[in-house]
Amino acid sequence: MSEKILIIGAAGQIGSELTYKLRSIHGDSNVIASDLNYNNLELVNSGTFEIIDAMDYASIKICCEKHNIDTIYLMAAILSATGEKYPMKAWDLNMQSLFHVLNLAKAKAIKKVFWPSSIAVFGPTTPKESTPQHTIMEPTTVYGITKQVGERWCQYYHEKYDVDVRSLRYPGIISWKTLPGGGTTDYAVEIYHEALKHKKYTCFLSENTALPMMYMEDAINATVKLMSADADKIKIRSSYNLSGISFTPKEVAASIKKQIPDFEITYNPDFRQHIADSWPSSINDNEARQDWNWKHQFDLDQITKDMLKNLSTK
Repeated sequence: MSEKILIIGAAGQIGSELTYKLRSIHGDSNVIASDLNYNNLELVNSGTFEIIDAMDYASIKICCEKHNIDTIYLMAAILSATGEKYPMKAWDLNMQSLFHVLNLAKAKAIKKVFWPSSIAVFGPTTPKESTPQHTIMEPTTVYGITKQVGERWCQYYHEKYDVDVRSLRYPGIISWKTLPGGGTTDYAVEIYHEALKHKKYTCFLSENTALPMMYMEDAINATVKLMSADADKIKIRSSYNLSGISFTPKEVAASIKKQIPDFEITYNPDFRQHIADSWPSSINDNEARQDWNWKHQFDLDQITKDMLKNLSTK
């Protein structure tokens, strides 16, 4: 029998594409999508959909009982840039939702949990180049603080209560299917939209700000691979470093110019520059590659070609 899956925050940038991928693997009826509202009609109409507030333990529990859920993917979160505007709201949502899901697993109401962490767990004192799995973590954003604390709780629940919780430290994610959701790496999606619409873009980060990035297809494949691995292969229960490629806004612009020669970029760094400066410029993810055979597929020029092709037809 296929496992029964609930995705909380399914209408978000990663959640929506993860929903479609998991439905293609497990079948539409075995993957329940949920979010706060019906705004993403394409997702709502694609299969079973429930309204769930990630802050409401009872509604999550009732949905799990109704659909005999085995596995929860908790994708609901307030991201880095939005979190700096609403710090307490970000803390409450990001932490309470995690406790709700971990406690369901502790009570054996569900068998497995996926919870995404982020490169935001690192801070200005972290080694910036090839950041190792185990290193100094002094995040300076509310989002990063919630992710760092969340990682510790994930490991705690695994060690104390034998909860099968798995996590990835996502880098910046690039996708043509959904709009950015309030993160510091949003420029790497916006730039492709603007290149096609106006052939110019004003970037909110400086030209040489290198950040770890990944194409959505790679991020989804990593998530599925991690969750389908045997439990004894998962050696890290806080969160795995995950790496695709690293690049700067200047390098993205150069890649776009190969396809759109008259594209122009200007730079006007805002408050997000300070956030980006606190993050690593490249990530070492050897543990993920060794433990469950992770490897990425897309380089920058492949991402650019695929983004421009799909956005132009969209």
